[in-house]
Amino acid sequence: MPLSSAVLMNIAGSEWAIIILLALILIFGTKRLPQFSRTIGRAVGEYEKTRARFRQEMEEAAEQAKREAGISKVPRITGPVESERQKLEMIATSLGIDCAGKSDDELRSLISRKMSA
Repeated sequence: MPLSSAVLMNIAGSEWAIIILLALILIFGTKRLPQFSRTIGRAVGEYEKTRARFRQEMEEAAEQAKREAGISKVPRITGPVESERQKLEMIATSLGIDCAGKSDDELRSLISRKMSA
């Protein structure tokens, strides 16, 4: 490994920040650097606002879909399952379907009918 690569590998995070700051000063100059920083700050702020607004709209849409579908039609699975049968039983139970003595195919059919009703 060349010496320059070994030196670059030993530079820590705060030293990289100083190197980047010096490079920005050389590229933009001391007069344009504050303006550049403000522009970057505004862009990051707009991104965060848009991200928060998008998240809020997605949560509102999900809540509205739950209200429109009715709480009883939305299966509630509380955790991971070990088998397909266990998943079917959890969904059927959350929808108020009795699982006793029914095959997987019968459960799937009953779940489909209950959710489409």
